Amino acid sequence: MQMAEHSPLTGWHQSAIRSAFWQVPASLLIAVYPREVVIEALARNAAAVILCHNHPSGSTTPSRADEALTATLKQTLALVDVRVLDHLIVTPGEVFSFAAHGLM
Repeated sequence: MQMAEHSPLTGWHQSAIRSAFWQVPASLLIAVYPREVVIEALARNAAAVILCHNHPSGSTTPSRADEALTATLKQTLALVDVRVLDHLIVTPGEVFSFAAHGLM
């Protein structure tokens, strides 16, 4: 994976042990269940996670639902000592980082 110069991940000397991706048709509304994220993080013995999803609309502006979900996942994962390092919103031409914008 190649990161853009302005990416918040540029220069990290960390490597992901594993990544989990769920892919579904863009026309479907996806529900994210915090318990399922916790189960996946614990199954991988993760100390931290980076959340990532796309916006098919092409806009990287976080919605209120994105902000609420980030807060919920941070609180839920903190209960099992897993940190949320960032939440990325990806479009074909741009990546929005919650951490880079002080939203973490």
